[in-house]
Amino acid sequence: MSAYKGGCLCGKVRYEMTGEPVATVVCHCTHCQKSTGTSFSLAVLVPADGVTVEGTLKAFHDRGESGHEILREFCPECGSPVITLAASLPGMTIIKAGTFDDTSWLSPSIEIYCESAESWLPRFPGLAAVPRALPG
Repeated sequence: MSAYKGGCLCGKVRYEMTGEPVATVVCHCTHCQKSTGTSFSLAVLVPADGVTVEGTLKAFHDRGESGHEILREFCPECGSPVITLAASLPGMTIIKAGTFDDTSWLSPSIEIYCESAESWLPRFPGLAAVPRALPG
C-alpha cells in the first residue's frame, strides 16, 4: 500500500493519503477557478478512510451545480486550499494535487467542466474530456 504525504504552504496542516487514488481530475469549473485563483484545479480523489489530517482546516460552504454541498477546506493561516468534500461524492476525499510533497507520480485521468475551460487553454492530450461533471 502506498502512502503519500502533503500539506499546506505554511506547514500547519499536514495529511497522509494511503492507497491508490480513484482518479486524478483536471477541473475547469468556475468555482475551482475562483478557489484556486487560476484556470483549473488538479485534484486527487481517494476514499475518505484513506486520508488522515493533522492540524486545523477551515471550511467554506459552497454548492455545486447539482445543489449539493461542497466543503472547500483550507489552512486558516496561509490560505492554501487542501481538501474538498463533495456531498455528491460520499465517502470520497478530494485532495488538491499541488499540496502533495512529491507530485512526480501524478497523472491526470480526466478533464471535467470543459465547457468552462479558458478558451486559450489546450486540452490535455490523451484525457477524456467531459463538458460538465464527472460521469456517473
